Amino acid sequence: MSNSADSPGTGPTGSAPVRRSRFRPVRVLTAGVFALAGLLFFTSFNTAKGTDIRTDTSLLKLSDLIHERSRKNGELDESNATLRDDVDSLAEADDGRTTAEDEKLARLEDEAGTQKVKGKAVTVTLNDAPPNATAKLPGYPEPQPDYLVIHQQDLQAVVNALWKGGAQGIKVMDQRLISTSAVRCVGNTLILQGRVYSPPYKIQAVGDPEKLQQALADSQTIQNYMVYVNVYGLGWKVTEDGTVTLPGYSGTVDLHYAKPVE
Repeated sequence: MSNSADSPGTGPTGSAPVRRSRFRPVRVLTAGVFALAGLLFFTSFNTAKGTDIRTDTSLLKLSDLIHERSRKNGELDESNATLRDDVDSLAEADDGRTTAEDEKLARLEDEAGTQKVKGKAVTVTLNDAPPNATAKLPGYPEPQPDYLVIHQQDLQAVVNALWKGGAQGIKVMDQRLISTSAVRCVGNTLILQGRVYSPPYKIQAVGDPEKLQQALADSQTIQNYMVYVNVYGLGWKVTEDGTVTLPGYSGTVDLHYAKPVE
């Protein structure tokens, strides 16, 4: 005789059948899949805002914005330089300073890089290697994309070597460098003082051409770069330009720095 509570067909009193609810993980899983699909659909719709998110149109717009801002910064630099020349001319007309004070001010302006500098110059040109470049010498691996482009440290090595060689002034592309200038690369583009440049990159320095070229040759970082020049075809060219005049720095001199959170 069996206990009625153990009987699969009747209730505890034996009078009425009781249906046992079964836990079905398949139903829960199906509901979860539909919920996740709905979330993804909503997220995609909210992100796209009616646009095709599979295209890189937004990236193109960002690139255009960067180049437009770079062009605008260049125009502002030129306008700023003109205004600075006007201010200097008015100040020289009646500044009330002594000759000694004028000489001291001129020295400080030269050191700051805000005045033109004239003298013999050397230009270094760096460029990316051809996209289809292969190893030219035996024993070297085939190039990775990273091997074929100019990097930030390459530009910095040239600038540092020229300063070490006694450069009186340095111009990268069309901008004069000062003590707060930062030569930075993002991808295969150079960002310098709010403006964007693509290779080839030209770095011009005024100074003793022999000392400048010797400093370039002595730089260990540049010696390493020359391996990639000889093996993979990175661009490298050094020329003597004769007597040139570098422009003075015409951009802002405001300092930007981090502040602690209060």
